[in-house]
Amino acid sequence: MSPSDADSGITPDVASDADGLLAEQLLRLTRRLHRIQRQQMEPIGITPAQSRLLRTVSHYDLHHEPPPRMADLAKRLDVVPRAVTTLVDGLEASGRVRRVPDPTNRRVIRIELTDTGRATLRSLRSARRDAAEDILAPLTAEQREVLGGLLSALVDGMPERLC
Repeated sequence: MSPSDADSGITPDVASDADGLLAEQLLRLTRRLHRIQRQQMEPIGITPAQSRLLRTVSHYDLHHEPPPRMADLAKRLDVVPRAVTTLVDGLEASGRVRRVPDPTNRRVIRIELTDTGRATLRSLRSARRDAAEDILAPLTAEQREVLGGLLSALVDGMPERLC
């Protein structure tokens, strides 16, 4: 129990109940956001996992880094390489990414965005903004700013292993 809890008369049980309620609210909000995003992605014809992989590949593109290898993507996404292969197969079949040989080592295959992949990313950004607008609609601009600060404090304060 913190000194402020002791001063306010809040017991540890009441504080943990409040934390539990807050955690439940965050989980409900996260589920709602995911549901709205999935609905927004459906017309684009992409899954959340494919979206995440496209955004990861675009990170390399935006920072003018060489296209990633499958192993780079697996590490960055914290998934097994087989999962990346399946995602890349689907994105390649839809023309959003392509496998290209590394110019210095032809045994190495890199994954790069196509123009279709870049267009898909633009559509995904728009869908994400629309989903956020749906979720945040009840809040005033000031409340959104406060929420942004609180969420930043939580993310910045997380142990690295949880990020």
